[in-house]
Amino acid sequence: MSDGAVLHVKGRVLAGPDDVRDELWVVGGRISYDRPAGARDITTVTGWALPGLVDAHCHVGLDAHGPVDAETAEKQALTDREAGTLLIRDAGSPSDTRWIDDRDDLPKIIRAGRHIARTRRYIRNYAWEIEPDDLVAYVAQEARRGDGWVKLVGDWIDRGLGDLAPCWPREAAEAAIAEAHRLGARVTAHCFAENSLRDLVEAGIDCIEHATGLTEDLIPLFAERGVAIVPTLVNIATFPRLADGGEQKFPRWSAHMRRLHERRYDTVRAAYDAGIPVFVGTDAGGSLAHGLVAEEVAELVTAGIPPVAALSATSWGARAWLGRPGLEEGAPADLVVYEADPRADVRVLAGPRRVVLNGRVVE
Repeated sequence: MSDGAVLHVKGRVLAGPDDVRDELWVVGGRISYDRPAGARDITTVTGWALPGLVDAHCHVGLDAHGPVDAETAEKQALTDREAGTLLIRDAGSPSDTRWIDDRDDLPKIIRAGRHIARTRRYIRNYAWEIEPDDLVAYVAQEARRGDGWVKLVGDWIDRGLGDLAPCWPREAAEAAIAEAHRLGARVTAHCFAENSLRDLVEAGIDCIEHATGLTEDLIPLFAERGVAIVPTLVNIATFPRLADGGEQKFPRWSAHMRRLHERRYDTVRAAYDAGIPVFVGTDAGGSLAHGLVAEEVAELVTAGIPPVAALSATSWGARAWLGRPGLEEGAPADLVVYEADPRADVRVLAGPRRVVLNGRVVE
């Protein structure tokens, strides 16, 4: 498309779960619901249009061993784009990916800076590894470097205990989260276990990643505080394999991981039923491949979340939560077009017909 070209999307435009329109126009990279006067160079795309999908837990610039080069990071971002993911909340990366902001053909990224973990209590080469006395300073540093988010590692295996255990004393977490909020950033934390959650939520945290340890007694606290969860079920599916690998050295941890895996769907459904905000995230970029957003939406449906709510968790609702527009008048034209109604069957998400980013058809 030339700079003066107009894109016409017609069929069904899902501006909201119940806001279905017949068409939209893209002029100068922005959405309009009014036909532009005198438009001649028009490209038409037909189908069911959704806002560009959101992966709210993704790692661009990271693989299983640590930071990657720019060429690899570009391939990761392109893989996400091909899957229809046009907005990423990067939940921790040691790589500087700011150069992606200058590329109008790559997904938009909201960064949480680099993970902040306890010393020797996380995956090697991923995080700043520090002790509690330094937590406030590092949170302030990452709040300034990020795009309104900071990522803590809330629990990890304690080799002395042979099981998952919290990483931060309550007082350190409270002070660090207060500092992030003072600087205008929200805080999220990686948490697998049960016993790391109460302190973090009562300390004022905004989101919990994975949340496999969410239990019946904690659910009301999450709901009351409005703390969101990003379950990353495609990642939780790997727990049995991880447990098998650690069986001989850490049998207690292995048994715990299997229990968390076995009740994963019940955990997510109970959270949703209680009114806890649930959003789509794949945890791509560590040991998982990129481009798994459709699989994660399908997993939420398998867990018992209604299809439209699961769609919202990667589109309308997720964008509102992250403070980014969807298919509103004047918004950047980031959208995905499908052959059929994804509200009727979320598996449609696995096969985008067209991907439009910044007003241009890129796939």
